Amino acid sequence: MQASQDQSFPEIRESVRRLCAEFPGPYWQAKDRDRIYPTEFVNALTEAGFLSILIPEEYGGSGLGLGAAIAVLEEIHRSGCNGGACHAQMYTMGAVLKHGSPAQKKKYLPGVASGALRLQAFGVTEPNSGTDTTRIRTFARKDGDHYVVTGQKIWISRAEYSDLMVLLVRTTAREQAAKPSDGMSVLLVDMREAVGKGLTIRPIRTMLNHATTELFFDDLKVPVENLIGEEGKGFKYILDGMNAERILIAAECIGDGRFFIDRASKYASERQVFGAPIGRNQGIQFPIARAYVQTSAAAAMVDNAAALFDGGKPCGTEANMAKMLASEASWYAADMCLQTHGGFGFAEEYDIERKFRETRLYQVAPISTNLILSHVATHALGLPKSF
Repeated sequence: MQASQDQSFPEIRESVRRLCAEFPGPYWQAKDRDRIYPTEFVNALTEAGFLSILIPEEYGGSGLGLGAAIAVLEEIHRSGCNGGACHAQMYTMGAVLKHGSPAQKKKYLPGVASGALRLQAFGVTEPNSGTDTTRIRTFARKDGDHYVVTGQKIWISRAEYSDLMVLLVRTTAREQAAKPSDGMSVLLVDMREAVGKGLTIRPIRTMLNHATTELFFDDLKVPVENLIGEEGKGFKYILDGMNAERILIAAECIGDGRFFIDRASKYASERQVFGAPIGRNQGIQFPIARAYVQTSAAAAMVDNAAALFDGGKPCGTEANMAKMLASEASWYAADMCLQTHGGFGFAEEYDIERKFRETRLYQVAPISTNLILSHVATHALGLPKSF
């Protein structure tokens, strides 16, 4: 693809590409085959400082904006690697950074920046609430200098590989709150102390090597001092984190899309059938060109959403639209690339089938396409709510 497509943060991009070159396809194929967490890759990113890029310099990070984080994750995915094992280390700390007390920031952020503390788990979704976050049931009852937490979470990634977790709970029952979004609070849970003492982690095997788990809370004690911000205001606190998450995952989708376009273009130029490269045929080249157009357009939306976020402006609708467009562009590119490769696309050694499975996730998580369309319809167009 043209160099003009990736001129933002060129030094960062080049550094990420060099790092990713140390983790080629066979590395990821082995991890995927045996469902093993890519510890070596995560450690390399941590040591290079890429996962602390959003943390202010006073706490040991780079103090850069979401645009720089986008460059990191896009290049990781364009290189054939996967940031899903650790991308939450970038943005989950935002709850502490934006809403934590000075003491909490001083206690936790330097460790997160250095990698000594892994803050990669974000506990929101529950089996009976899905994306309707106001209906979560995990409850934290205040008892002296502790909260006592009971409940369940599902589809929580990286819980087995995280020292800390940002946990959304109810501290006031939904029925007793003034508004459905009131009465929720955010706790910072120390997983090292919690597991086996009220917290049970159960892995869920999925079609992806994504370290997905289900969490069970049985009278887990969390110190009151681990409350982030004000009690009952937690729903507003997690919205910033969700917007950052959606924009950064959209960047991963852009990286995936460019990975598929790069691979398809190269293969179509080299593969000879009937005495000529298959890329000469418009039936092959037009889908590749369409994927390029769609990915380029989605990338512009991602950059726009990131600029709004970094500027402190409302960006919920833009973050959702960026995530939807990027995930659809990457999925189209994935299907195009698989079709271009034909039977070879299904072979593990080409990495197409692995990336094909990985990028499909993002039309479902962290929010489904239908719910994005509902958000746009009601928030941007003023249409009546359907639920």
